[in-house]
Amino acid sequence: MAARLLLLLALVCLHAPRWASAQQQPEQEATVIVKGSAKIAETDQSYVCATMDWWPPEKCNYNQCPWGQSSILNLDLDHPFLAQAIKDSLLSAAFDNLRIRLGGSLQDRVVYDVQTNSPCSPFTNVSNGLFGFSAGCLSMDRWDKLNDLFQQTGAIITFGLNALDGRHNVQRSFWAGKWNSSNAYDFVNYTVSKGYPVDSWEFGNELSGHGTGARVDAELYGKDVTELRSILRQLYRAPLSQPLLLAPGGFFDQQWYTRLLQTSGHGVVSALTHHIYNLGGGDDVHLMRKIVDPKYLDRAEDTYRDMQLTLQRHGTWASAWVSESGGVFNNGRHLVSNTFMNSIWYLDQLGMASKYNTKVFCRQTLIGGNYGLLDTETFLPNPDYYSALLWHRLMGNGVLSVDINAPRKLRAYAHCSKRHQGITLLLINLSNSTGYNVTLQNDLNVSVDRTSAHRRRHSSFTKRAVSWLGGKAASESTKRDEYHLTAKDGDHQSRTMLLNGVPLELGDDGSVPALNPVPAAVDSPVYLAPTSIAFVALPRFEAKACS
Repeated sequence: MAARLLLLLALVCLHAPRWASAQQQPEQEATVIVKGSAKIAETDQSYVCATMDWWPPEKCNYNQCPWGQSSILNLDLDHPFLAQAIKDSLLSAAFDNLRIRLGGSLQDRVVYDVQTNSPCSPFTNVSNGLFGFSAGCLSMDRWDKLNDLFQQTGAIITFGLNALDGRHNVQRSFWAGKWNSSNAYDFVNYTVSKGYPVDSWEFGNELSGHGTGARVDAELYGKDVTELRSILRQLYRAPLSQPLLLAPGGFFDQQWYTRLLQTSGHGVVSALTHHIYNLGGGDDVHLMRKIVDPKYLDRAEDTYRDMQLTLQRHGTWASAWVSESGGVFNNGRHLVSNTFMNSIWYLDQLGMASKYNTKVFCRQTLIGGNYGLLDTETFLPNPDYYSALLWHRLMGNGVLSVDINAPRKLRAYAHCSKRHQGITLLLINLSNSTGYNVTLQNDLNVSVDRTSAHRRRHSSFTKRAVSWLGGKAASESTKRDEYHLTAKDGDHQSRTMLLNGVPLELGDDGSVPALNPVPAAVDSPVYLAPTSIAFVALPRFEAKACS
C-alpha cells in the first residue's frame, strides 16, 4: 500500500505544470467572456512588424552606447542568425513574411547615392546637426545587399523617406520651405528598376505636432505628401503595383493629423502612422513599476481611440499603423527592455492597439539599442522575440471583444485563431503575488450586467445551462492548447524566457526552437501564475465571427 502511494505521488509530481511556481501562491477566481458573434476590429495579416534604424555606434544616452554595428548602414547582413530569425521556412519557420520598417530619427538626413556627385559618407558627430549628427548616405550597393536579405527571407518592406530635403531650419525646431523630391524620385526609380518589392513608402519621421528635433507645418506636409503620391503613380505604372503611402510617422497630435488629411485629400495617404513610447525615458527608475501598473498601461488606449476617431471623421479611406514603438525612448533600458518583463508591456500593447483597428504594429527594433528583438552583439533572441513570434503564429486578424470579471491586474485579449478554427486568447497577469484560475466563457451562453462602467469589469454573471464552448457538445473536443510564458528562476529581469517551463534557446545551427504547447482539459480553468503570460488556443470555441 505504501509503495502504491509513493508511485501515485511520483506521477502527480511528474505531471505537475513545470511553469507553476514551486512556492504556494495565493489564488483568485476569474472569468473571461469572449464575444465571438462579431469582430470589433481587424489587423493586417502582417500585424507584427520590426524596425531597422539608422543610428551609428556613436548614438549614446545615459552613458551607454548600445547600437554597435546594428544600423541599416553597418549591420552584418550575412550573420546566419539574422536570416534564421526572420525567414520563411517550412521546417523551422520563424516568421512567415515578417514586415520590416526601415526608418528612424536620422532618416530625414539620409542622402540616396543615386546620380550624386558627392562622396557617400556615413553619419558623423557634429555639434550643430539634427540630433548631433551630420547627413549620412545610403549607397546603392548597400541597398542591393539589403534587398538580397529581404528577398531571401520573404520580408515585407516599409521604407521611410527623407522629408526634410530642401527645407531649412527657421526657428528652433521649426523647418520651412518646399520639399525637394529629386533625390527621393531617383531612389524610388532605382528601386522600381531593380524590381525590389517595397510594399510601402513612409514620408518623414517624427516631424508632426511639436516634432522631435524638427517639425513641419501640417498643410505644407500635406502638399508634399500629395507630390509623393504623384511620383509613386508615375513610377509604378501598373495600377495594381501601386505601393502604400504612409505618413507622418510621428507622435499623434489630433489637430495636426486632421489638417494633414484635409490638405492631402481623399485617397492620397494609405495609412496614418504614429509612434508609441508610453513608458518614458531609459533613465526612468520607475519603469518596472509602470509595466505592471494597469492604470498606467491604459493611458495609451486614449491615443489609439483618438486615432480611430480621427480616421472615422476625416480619413475613412486610410488605416492606422504604429510604425515605431519601443516603449522606452532613448535606446530602451538595459535589463528592462531586453528582459522577460518587457514582454508584458509589449504583448499588452499588441492586444490594446489591435482593438482599435490598428493594422500594423512595428517594434523598435529588430536589432539595435537595448530594445531589440535580437541582441545587438550576439544576434541571439531576447524574450520579446519569442513573444512576437507566438503572437504572429497564433493570433489571427479578427479581433473579438472580451469581458473580464477579475481585478484589473488580469488582462485579456481574444482573436480568431490564425491557422485553425476557433479562437486564441492572450492572458497577462500583472500581479507578482496572486495567481488566477480563469474560467473561460462564450457570450452565446452568458449575459452580463452592463449597468455601469464599474460593473462591466466586476459584475455578476448569469450562466445558462450549456457548455462555455457554445451549442456544440463537449464530447466534440476535450482539449485546448496552452503556451505559458514565465521568467527563468522567477527573475522578471531575466533575459531567458521559459515556455511551459522549458528555456527558449536557439539550436546550435541558429534554428528557432519548437514552440510546443501543452494540452489541457477544455472545461477546466486556466491557471495563470503570478507575473506570467499565456496564449490559449481553443479550436472548438464557437465563434461565428471566425467561421
